[in-house]
Amino acid sequence: MFALWADVLQVLEGELSRPSFDAWLRTSVPVAWSDDTIVVQVPHDFARDWLETRYSHLIASTMRDLAGKPYTVRFVAKEAGAASATAQAQGQTQAQAPAASPDQAAEHRDGSQRGPEARSGGSDAPKQTATASDARPAPSVAVTDDAPPTTVLNPKYTFETFVVGLSNRFAHAAAMAVSEAPGKTYNPLFVYGGVGLGKTHLMQAVGHQVLQLYPGARVVYVPCEQFTNELINAIRFETTDAFRERYRNVDVLLIDDIQFLAGKERTQEEFFHTFNTLYEAGKQIVISSDRPPKDIATLESRLRSRFEWGLITDIQAPDFETKMAILNKKAAAEGLDVPQDVFQYIAQHVHSNIRELEGALIRVTAFAALNKKPLSVEVAAEAMRDILPSARSRQLTAEMIQQVVADYYHIDVAEMKSKTRVRMVSLPRQIAMYLCRELTDMSLPKIGEEFGGRDHTTVIHACEKIQQDLRNDAALEADIKDIIARLHKR
Repeated sequence: MFALWADVLQVLEGELSRPSFDAWLRTSVPVAWSDDTIVVQVPHDFARDWLETRYSHLIASTMRDLAGKPYTVRFVAKEAGAASATAQAQGQTQAQAPAASPDQAAEHRDGSQRGPEARSGGSDAPKQTATASDARPAPSVAVTDDAPPTTVLNPKYTFETFVVGLSNRFAHAAAMAVSEAPGKTYNPLFVYGGVGLGKTHLMQAVGHQVLQLYPGARVVYVPCEQFTNELINAIRFETTDAFRERYRNVDVLLIDDIQFLAGKERTQEEFFHTFNTLYEAGKQIVISSDRPPKDIATLESRLRSRFEWGLITDIQAPDFETKMAILNKKAAAEGLDVPQDVFQYIAQHVHSNIRELEGALIRVTAFAALNKKPLSVEVAAEAMRDILPSARSRQLTAEMIQQVVADYYHIDVAEMKSKTRVRMVSLPRQIAMYLCRELTDMSLPKIGEEFGGRDHTTVIHACEKIQQDLRNDAALEADIKDIIARLHKR
């Protein structure tokens, strides 16, 4: 049943938005079952009610598709306990087994260890102990038999599968040091870099390594958006004590995409106290962001200063050699036989991030298989034709973008570079900055220079504002599409 539920979650993760999946389903575990009923434990009453009213049909149909027969899916809040879960399962549960602990379910879901086997009840495997090298500083990790796992880590995100290159070598070394001596070295560890460069992989690798070295350690990985959603629910349902227990009674806290704290005063207040509690107790904190602390707008100075207490390291886009290593490792993991010249073609033409690099490899191999063609550079070029920018778009410059945007809004380029803040100039300026960021390889400081020597934080603000406005302003979206079309015609 654990394996079946893991398959269900894998399907649902692709069906739901990431915030919804993280908030309601990621930590769910089956705790009891019979021939036609499964009882799933979720974090709290609100999650149970939300799943029953919003997603019960989707979950049940997914169960039916995967299991080949219908199941009634019931949800029980964690606070209700295993006894309630078992009572809900109609008939005799499988082999009269007691309700599964979160440890057992987590082991089935991702294969990673969740504390000593003694906690799983009945395992004949010898209990692992947290033995570290004499040369390694003793970490501030409480190895206990009653500490339930509080996170589920992706089994693919380990140090063994992380490809090290010049772009990430320092961040990798820092993460390794932190995992070997949690709370003793580089606390907090702050890792920043662009989307899809391996920050989440590196953070979860720390979690896996800590659990391997110190079974029983409490390790929590949480995206910042999920942290915020859980806090909102805790305030709404007056369960803030349980919320604080979850995040303050841990040995290692891994919090992803901390930039989403910006502008959320109540969440920043709560995280400030969580940070202080963990730091003063000598517990390890690892944080990721898409930018360094000093560039996170509307972040409280007291939080920014704390993020800077430890080590700040960045991950850059991979160089050619690292991209080749990533492609080789991905192909080996997927059992793909790919010629080296195809790897070279992909590495030379995908410049954005690791996620898109690996996606291009899967696209090329799938294209060749579906069309029954041998893998070659020609096939790779045909497969990637629709996802690669045209030669014309790769040649776009800041001057071209500024001129087209200025013409579109009937202003002068000189006004765009000036200090004026009137809306008829500031909006086109922000759009031009946004398009420079999206359509060229220019760095943020370089873009700032092209717009009258502005600071890169101004560029960040402009890009974020346009991205936010695009969600609700159809007219703006149409304008930007029209501008991009004009750029591609030049």
